Amino acid sequence: MRKIRIYSLALVALLLARALSAQNKIVVFQSDFGLKDGAVSAMKGVANGVSTDLRLYDLTHEIPAYNIWEAAFRLEQTVPYWPVGTVFVSVVDPGVGTSRKSVVLKTRKGHFLVTPDNGTLTLIAASEGIAEVREIDEAVNRRKGSGKSYTFHGRDVYAYTGARLASGAITFDQVGPLLPATVVKLPFQQAVREGKTLRGNIPILDIQYGNVWTNIGAALLEELRPQFGDMLEVTFYHRQQQVATIQAPYSETFGAVAEGKPLAYLNSLMQLSFALNMGNFAEAYHIGSGSDWSVAVTLLPRQN
Repeated sequence: MRKIRIYSLALVALLLARALSAQNKIVVFQSDFGLKDGAVSAMKGVANGVSTDLRLYDLTHEIPAYNIWEAAFRLEQTVPYWPVGTVFVSVVDPGVGTSRKSVVLKTRKGHFLVTPDNGTLTLIAASEGIAEVREIDEAVNRRKGSGKSYTFHGRDVYAYTGARLASGAITFDQVGPLLPATVVKLPFQQAVREGKTLRGNIPILDIQYGNVWTNIGAALLEELRPQFGDMLEVTFYHRQQQVATIQAPYSETFGAVAEGKPLAYLNSLMQLSFALNMGNFAEAYHIGSGSDWSVAVTLLPRQN
């Protein structure tokens, strides 16, 4: 009797795990297409052609042209906040039609990402983990009649496959052959502590306001034990060449400093960031973002 009960509990746990990682009929689109023409609408039309029961949403279509790194960041920024089972279709594909693989990655939590394996999965694979990666079998998972189209895989392969997966027309196993649990990775400065200095990357700018975001998380910053009002010295590098060095107080809010003055703060992702109160920090100090931008941060001694 006890063995039967244990077996039943194990079966329930397995079924629950499968249910939590199942597709949920939600598809979220990302691209560098913009909204000036019909490309995004065509992708959504293909998805609706698979199933009108799908719920279709946009992450963004304003990724700068060919900017794979920014596509990678926007996925990491967004994926964790969507329900498990959501399918993301991300198309920033300057190598469309070349030998780069078309894949679907399943995260350990159960999200699905349909995309070219060109570096787009760099950050989400690291932060969410890889459960499995499958190469899209275009003999099955490609829009019918599109075999001679070589430059719009977003419509013909990714939107179509993503919709089939999200709708339940195919299982994840039916996407295509299983690949090793690894992806193409873009190089960047990982967030690390080296003695009294923190080093990290500038993955993105808060472009609306010119704030500079880093990948240095709150837990790593806390190892320096800063208090609000303590001064941080930060040096910004582009391709390992120094661009600027500034000092800024670690602050709880923008209003903690005078208008136009710099501050360091934790952004909405709980990552160390830099801003000018009511000003544009990136513009003032000529700071950019991407895999080749980095920072070094040191906590300065308190003044008596």
